[in-house]
Amino acid sequence: MSVESPLDPSVVRWSVPPEERGGRPVLLLLHGYGSDEHDLFGLVPYLPEAFVIASLRAPLSPPWPMPGASWYPIEGLDGRDPDAVTRAAEAVLAWIRDAVGDAPVGLLGFSQGGAVALQTLRADPDAVQFAVVLAGYAAGGELPGDAVLGERRPPVFWGRGAADDVIPTPLVDATSQWLPAHSDLRGRVYPGLTHSISQDELDDVRAFLDERLADRAGTDAS
Repeated sequence: MSVESPLDPSVVRWSVPPEERGGRPVLLLLHGYGSDEHDLFGLVPYLPEAFVIASLRAPLSPPWPMPGASWYPIEGLDGRDPDAVTRAAEAVLAWIRDAVGDAPVGLLGFSQGGAVALQTLRADPDAVQFAVVLAGYAAGGELPGDAVLGERRPPVFWGRGAADDVIPTPLVDATSQWLPAHSDLRGRVYPGLTHSISQDELDDVRAFLDERLADRAGTDAS
């Protein structure tokens, strides 16, 4: 499946300049529907400084009057085509190949961006080491990487609000079944949280990312 909408490298927000990126792990931020690269970049102060953080802008424009950008079209709450999510994931993979190279990569996505983060991991398990999915879901269907994920069980953090009524219940239920079979899952449901991110969730994300850094340090030392 070809990439229909490549990502624009000129609108990526980086946490550090090019001369400070060498040899460091990269964390990509994938925003939600109707947002842009500036949104999740506000999380940078809450994330480990060891990561080089890059916040990407999705390639599509949602229908007027919705502002911002989108990773794939949504036609009503049930209109989420897995093939469109895969095309977005392939655009992210192409950007990783061009802009990151051999550096280890993790993904952090919110809502639509969370679905794309998981789909990117599924599309190429060798290109992504872990995923953080906030208020997102696993798209339906099967991808070639699913069997690999079932064996490797890469680390995935999935956080969502108990009061989140944006992601349809069938998708949440399917994700609850899919993730434990394809990842080393760390998940939490936050009481009272709507379709958003809380401080408690950020604390859990920070702990998860610190674990990933510790894993990398242990691998480098062995």
